[in-house]
Amino acid sequence: MKSKAIQTIVFLLPIISTLTAQPSFPSTPNQAPIGGLGLLALAGGAIALKKLLDRNRNKDKD
Repeated sequence: MKSKAIQTIVFLLPIISTLTAQPSFPSTPNQAPIGGLGLLALAGGAIALKKLLDRNRNKDKD
């Protein structure tokens, strides 16, 4: 009887593990366009350049 129980557990354990396993990973996600992000970075760079130039002009006046 004990042997039959062990055989049943050994047989069912891989099947149960396979049935309850998580599914595979999803396919690669769609990549979002970064056009707006590029414009935002360009605007930030322009503002930083303007501040740098204004700071240098104020130093020259003093």
